[in-house]
Amino acid sequence: MKKFLLSMVLVCFALSHLAAQESTFGKGTKVLNVGIGFGSTWYSGTYYHAQIPPISASLEFGVVDNVLEKGSIGVGPYVGFSSYKWEYSDWGYKYTNIVIGARGNFHYPLANKLDTYVGILLGYNIVSANEFGTPLGYDYSATSSGIRLAGYIGARYYFKEKFGVMAELGYGITYFNIGIALKL
Repeated sequence: MKKFLLSMVLVCFALSHLAAQESTFGKGTKVLNVGIGFGSTWYSGTYYHAQIPPISASLEFGVVDNVLEKGSIGVGPYVGFSSYKWEYSDWGYKYTNIVIGARGNFHYPLANKLDTYVGILLGYNIVSANEFGTPLGYDYSATSSGIRLAGYIGARYYFKEKFGVMAELGYGITYFNIGIALKL
């Protein structure tokens, strides 16, 4: 029983400490994220290989403060790029994806220097495919495009006032994205 009461006191202390944290993102804040991704959400399997690792950049503007007391909302543009190759016996296809869109994030502070958020991406995915190796004499290429919707959770940790690292986990151009964050 004493361990339980001590645990409850520690939990209450930790929660009150978290509640006292200052926000690292708010109305008027501008942040540039540049990242590299791991784990393709589109191309997986034995014969798929990344040509260029998925890369992305986003710019976020803080537009609303005091959501659920300490939270804030940010919006901004996003661009992502990935290139994969499917190859079997010197024949296959090269795929290129370019995603252009807009992101919206809900930020809620949990610790000093840590900007935690959850967000959605609404984008347009431009896909091209080119055949190579052509064992039968074909030279196939195609393009396709469509709307892309993605969700993710993320965090930015600031080492200095305007420089930090970021990580996002979700279902976008990759499953896991890491990179740098720069406050402008």
